[in-house]
Amino acid sequence: MKKFIVSSLLAIAAIGFFAFRYAERRAPAAPEAQSAATDPQSIAPQSAVNDWKLGVQLWTFMKFDFVTAIGKVDSAGVKYVEAFYGQRLGGGMRHSFGPEMTADEIAQVKQLLQSKGIHIVAMGVIVPRSLDEWKKFFEFGKQFGFSYFTAEPIKTQWDGIDSLAGIYGINIAIHDHPRPNAYWHPDSVLAAIKGHKHIGSCADVGHWARNGLDPVTCLQALQGHIYGVHLKDIVQFGNTNSADTVVGMGVIKFTPIFQELKRQNFSGMFSIEHESNWLNSVPDVIYTKKFFDEQVAALK
Repeated sequence: MKKFIVSSLLAIAAIGFFAFRYAERRAPAAPEAQSAATDPQSIAPQSAVNDWKLGVQLWTFMKFDFVTAIGKVDSAGVKYVEAFYGQRLGGGMRHSFGPEMTADEIAQVKQLLQSKGIHIVAMGVIVPRSLDEWKKFFEFGKQFGFSYFTAEPIKTQWDGIDSLAGIYGINIAIHDHPRPNAYWHPDSVLAAIKGHKHIGSCADVGHWARNGLDPVTCLQALQGHIYGVHLKDIVQFGNTNSADTVVGMGVIKFTPIFQELKRQNFSGMFSIEHESNWLNSVPDVIYTKKFFDEQVAALK
């Protein structure tokens, strides 16, 4: 009889335990736990960095023609570029890179890019003086499939270029040059973005540091509106005339910059823009690529 009673009590206890565990699993999480799990700011997505592209702003090779510059990009092992308006084409072509190019020159450039496996993602920095001029750039950009133009538009153009950007499917990324440039501070870029869903930022972290601004704070202010990033480093913080140096060798701390962009789920392009050692900068670009790859690997 005792054995029967003990067995019954154990069975009842077991049933109660499993019923409790089942209810515990089915019960909703506490409010604090729910917010931590669903808040996009709490945990950065692991996949964010997988979409990052590393390119070269061809201003890095502004001393050379476009054809030669593409060869240098290829030798550095980079597959994306941000072109700059006005770079002479070379290779027997008469015009410079831009809307003035002939259909034959566009075809030649496309063939060159295809042969190297290199893609033009953007072009800049442009400052068209009228909406008609903007239309020419958009028509040109459409032929290469640009994602965005890096630009410093005139304030009165904001409404017009936002509309054109929507029509052509090419965004406008406002670039920050050092003071007294109109867009030196994120607040001025945010003013242009307000009410314009196709206008965002090209975050030049080097120029922010030249302006005495913390790049991470600037990135936070522009969260959700960053289309591209210019990667450069400088030797002196807060000096608008500070010289460039190789990324990772100057005063800018890049680890928190990459961490912040991962947190924001940034998925655009980083353009190496090295404004130094003009005639022999390929080794500097290669070093920057290695530095970037190491930083990205540490984030995964």
